[in-house]
Amino acid sequence: MSQLIPQSDAQRADRAMGAIIGAFIGDALGVGPHWYYDLAELRREYGDWIEGYTAPKPGHYHEGLTAGEPSQSGIILRLTLASLIAQQGYKQADFCQRLEQDLFTQLDFSQLDNSAKQGPGGYTSQSIREAWHKRVQLQLPWEKCAGPADNTEALERSLGIAACYAGRPKLLSAAVYANTRLTQDDEMVLAHTLAFNGVLGLLIEGQALDADLSDKLLAQVDQGELPFCLSPTTNADQELDLDDLSDTNLSCADALLTPAFMANLAASSETRIEPAWRVSEAYGMACSIYQLVPAAYYLAARFSDDFESAVLHAINGGGHNMARAMLTGALVGAQVGLSGIPQRFIDGLANSEELVKLAKQVAEMQPEARS
Repeated sequence: MSQLIPQSDAQRADRAMGAIIGAFIGDALGVGPHWYYDLAELRREYGDWIEGYTAPKPGHYHEGLTAGEPSQSGIILRLTLASLIAQQGYKQADFCQRLEQDLFTQLDFSQLDNSAKQGPGGYTSQSIREAWHKRVQLQLPWEKCAGPADNTEALERSLGIAACYAGRPKLLSAAVYANTRLTQDDEMVLAHTLAFNGVLGLLIEGQALDADLSDKLLAQVDQGELPFCLSPTTNADQELDLDDLSDTNLSCADALLTPAFMANLAASSETRIEPAWRVSEAYGMACSIYQLVPAAYYLAARFSDDFESAVLHAINGGGHNMARAMLTGALVGAQVGLSGIPQRFIDGLANSEELVKLAKQVAEMQPEARS
């Protein structure tokens, strides 16, 4: 890691680090004001404009965490990075082992009802609860643990995989797909997760989040580098051949077109969402991936060189603002690089030195085509 790398590689590494740290920042920004669907209540609790890390209020989600700490999404993203570094690339068996040992051992849902306010980070998402139930309680193999949740949980953790494989879309797609399939079996969720990580990979490579980006994704599809449907039979003990992709199946092509649609909207002088945080009301404040991803694209395109404005508008929109800010932070972080993120956001992040070190190790990796 001490060896000097060429300037072009240094810039790419800076963008990859920006994507990873931007995601951690977005996650931590949401710990306090998470899941206020009544915006008037959000303003009463946190003022007219949230401008930094805050602690959750008594009785609310993530109670007990302090400002700047991660939610469970940040904890799992860190786990993903640790696995990538240990294996010098994505190895599904290692990731699953870490998920079981580092997370599942801390979960204990006596009944799978609506009591999700527990577990590391103060909340456990539906997809992780379902995977825990199938893997721990029913003792099913990993290939049978996915569920129908339409959330962004898998997308939030696979951001690290995209940063690792940026510039190699074929490897990126296979690794992201395999990881997503562990907890998600909805084809729409798989498509948006693949497309988003494909976008993130392009941004890390220096491409712009503009009206031409969807054409670049489609070009990757034509070249067999960005498939939407791989074999669903892969399990945690099976070695993944990241060079072997199945035929392309664009049953959810909208996921590839959405980035350009949102970039066009952000650039339009005729149609503006003002203030920008109201994008949450335009596309939806809930947890569904099809509500969160368009909003993140919009904010990341509109504030492509302004990390602070992007993530704060994501947070001040309420609802599932944690995921919205995490995704937005990754996209804008990939555009401005770690060097373009205001230092106050890094300084206020819990264990920031460790996270930056992990991000640097992933950003400078050149993993081989293996599982």
